[in-house]
Amino acid sequence: MSSPAFLDSLPPWAAELVRSIRSKRANTFVLHGVPADLVPVRGAAGLRFLGLDAFLTDELFSAFPSILTYNRAEGLGFSGQPARAHFLERLRAYDAVHGTTWADRLPRDAPNCFALLDAYFRQCTSLSPARPVVLLLPFAETVVPASEAGYRSPEDRTVLVYLRKWSQDPVLLAKNVVIVLVTESLAELDPKLLRAHATQEIEILRPDQGERLTYLQAVRAPDWYERTSDLPPVRLAEMTAGMTRVQIGQILDGADAARETDPAARLTRDVVRKLKKEVIETEGLGLLEYVEPKFDLSMVAGMPMVKDRLRRAARAIARGNPAAVPMGYLVCGPVGSAKTFLVECFSNEIGFPCVKLKNFRSMWVGSTESNLERILKILASLTPVGVVIDEADAALGNREQQGDSGTQSRVFAQIASFMGDTRNRGRILWFLITARPDLLPIDLKRQGRAEEHIPLFYPETVEEVDEVYQVMKKKLGMKTAVERLGDVAEADQILGLSGSDLEAVLVRAILEAEAAEAPEVLPEHLKRAFSDFIPATNSREREMQILCAVLESTSRELLPERYRSLDRGEVQARIAEIKRELRLL
Repeated sequence: MSSPAFLDSLPPWAAELVRSIRSKRANTFVLHGVPADLVPVRGAAGLRFLGLDAFLTDELFSAFPSILTYNRAEGLGFSGQPARAHFLERLRAYDAVHGTTWADRLPRDAPNCFALLDAYFRQCTSLSPARPVVLLLPFAETVVPASEAGYRSPEDRTVLVYLRKWSQDPVLLAKNVVIVLVTESLAELDPKLLRAHATQEIEILRPDQGERLTYLQAVRAPDWYERTSDLPPVRLAEMTAGMTRVQIGQILDGADAARETDPAARLTRDVVRKLKKEVIETEGLGLLEYVEPKFDLSMVAGMPMVKDRLRRAARAIARGNPAAVPMGYLVCGPVGSAKTFLVECFSNEIGFPCVKLKNFRSMWVGSTESNLERILKILASLTPVGVVIDEADAALGNREQQGDSGTQSRVFAQIASFMGDTRNRGRILWFLITARPDLLPIDLKRQGRAEEHIPLFYPETVEEVDEVYQVMKKKLGMKTAVERLGDVAEADQILGLSGSDLEAVLVRAILEAEAAEAPEVLPEHLKRAFSDFIPATNSREREMQILCAVLESTSRELLPERYRSLDRGEVQARIAEIKRELRLL
């Protein structure tokens, strides 16, 4: 089990498990991550792929004479007839002493099963020589679920006591009694078990690009890709970042099924993108929205200094120089200033897929942390990726929120730690989008996390409005002979409008033209739309959001000329004054 050749043939997590057992570092292990994935096995017959259960029983622990399993649905299970016979033989002796008949019919409930297992472990360690035993607990979150101390059921308390007792027992450790819990998320397990020094956590990671390529080359011959796919294995391995071997296999099987009905069908880039989007969103339990932007920065009107700054970062990434790239961006500005659109266009410019983080909080104990753990693991495997958190001030919260047994502070710390991991520089780009950067905790927007603070503003001149107008026409597919908005509207009607406001006005003009059955939008339609439009937001709120963006900027050159020389103290005083006014309204 511990020969160098055997260890070299194992995945890293399995080799770590073997070394820990051999060195007597622990006897209780928690395997977490992607237990449902296939495990590569290298042997004399070549490369094979097994499910985790088969890998543990047939390969990793094949030298152990007794391998037992327990789950709530099936009760106790055994790796083979010899292991079952030995257990029942010892159980009959237990029945004779305790006046029970468990050997005739094994129990399924956890307390009774764990009591029998405890007795069996004691008997195995008392033999000469001792009999090594492995207990596998798949779906461990159902056996010892996360809960507060006062809310544990008597059954859960019993199971927890047995597991903690076994993990701390020096006799079981010395005599090779090994307990392996298997779960997707650590947050779904009882924290008292995880915090015990005698419990070791080992993560089963999603396959990296090299491992995905190895799998693709192992399960399909080279001529299969020539016949069936527009993508060679190397490109397919790149595109399937974040996916497991099982999910990649489903893509390949789907391509085979498609050819059965249509011999000309091929596995294309678009097919893989669509399937990957479905897989990631399903895997993320609807907590992630996978976005592949359609536009690049050329579709962003105005903002020349901002676009230049972002393009420099894109060139650094393309040249493989992540040290020149910020860990993340805080994009702030008043509502409707194209913050989200800019981020998506930049993500497309650098060739990164884009993931939007949705609300991961839950009312149930442990669910919020479990959701976040799942999300962060997916993000780590998706690299390179852009992570967009819209309305970041509301989505992320802060350390000080109370009344949730410390959940918010733990979640906040987990996010902040992940964002600040410098190993992900140039691989995971964070985009915090908000109109109220003043509400974001300083921990998240400091250097080392959201390093670059980009302020966005409404168009400052009629010429800038016209530039936005040209982009909006293209986006909406609007037909009109009007080239300049100054020809159909007064300056005071168009200055101060956000990009979203302008889009709303143009949609109204298109509707006017449609109602008049005109072949295109005429000047009078635009005039009527501009004269009728009233911005939906409060002018004081807009001013406060603009001043907050000015105050938040980490670059003077990104500010419009009229804001560059403002005194920061005066800006802060004005923001405080507006906040007081708004509270009185």
